Amino acid sequence: MIKIESGKKIVIAGWLLAVTALLGTGLMVGVNWHSKPFITENERLVLLRTLNSVLPSDIYNNDIVSDIVFAVDAELLGGPNETTIYRARLDSKPSAAVLKVIAPNGYSGPILLLVGIDMSGDILGVRVVKHKETPGLGDGIEIQRSNWIDSFTGKSQQNPNAIGWKVKRDGGEFDQFTGATITPRAIVAAVHKVLIYFERHQGNIFSSSKILTE
Repeated sequence: MIKIESGKKIVIAGWLLAVTALLGTGLMVGVNWHSKPFITENERLVLLRTLNSVLPSDIYNNDIVSDIVFAVDAELLGGPNETTIYRARLDSKPSAAVLKVIAPNGYSGPILLLVGIDMSGDILGVRVVKHKETPGLGDGIEIQRSNWIDSFTGKSQQNPNAIGWKVKRDGGEFDQFTGATITPRAIVAAVHKVLIYFERHQGNIFSSSKILTE
């Protein structure tokens, strides 16, 4: 008799544990379901702020976060994978684009960039999104560390010329950092290539709804 009672207790305890686990899982699913729209909106706002760091907000009035096209160009965009191009329009007319590209030859690895370009081919802004460069040396590419990245604003493929699109140590117009030339050299080259890409594909960027390939 004692064994039977003990068995019943074990079964009851097992059921209680199962019900508790089920209720806990349901609660977590419910919380996640209710919070998902807020998380998505927060991510959208963070992305929008990042885009506005290279793009004046008064030159577009479309939903730039959703108005995108994907491109693949290993030579000019920094790698074989597709990259995102955000399209800015003012009253439905193309006004600028923000390209997410890679400078593949950073000192400590690839450097992810956002480059804003207007329809005249002039750079509106450049920002480093992600990098692994050496603190105190290569991290001068961050806007929080120095204003070096702002030296691209107003430049274009022809301004400066091809020779000028290098760091000063290589005979170009862009400063390098003391003790760190590889990092700025990689970014200068990457930004110049983005300008070349934009000039070649500007029309397709704003008319296509598919991936733009090489």
